[in-house]
Amino acid sequence: MNNIDCKKIFADNVRLLRAKRRFSQEAVAEHANIAQNQISEIENEKANPNLETIIKIADALNVKVKDLFEE
Repeated sequence: MNNIDCKKIFADNVRLLRAKRRFSQEAVAEHANIAQNQISEIENEKANPNLETIIKIADALNVKVKDLFEE
């Protein structure tokens, strides 16, 4: 898996898990204590979040970090 594939998988999983839980981008951002536009940029593959942000998003979605990177 290369960097681009990893970024797409992460973006798709964040979007799908958020939608599955019926959370808005704002709700995830608020729970993760990050900006809403950061969630949007992640879902649109425009951001490269650091590990701390990835962990916060996983916590907000109530999943393990590894779940955000599984195909």
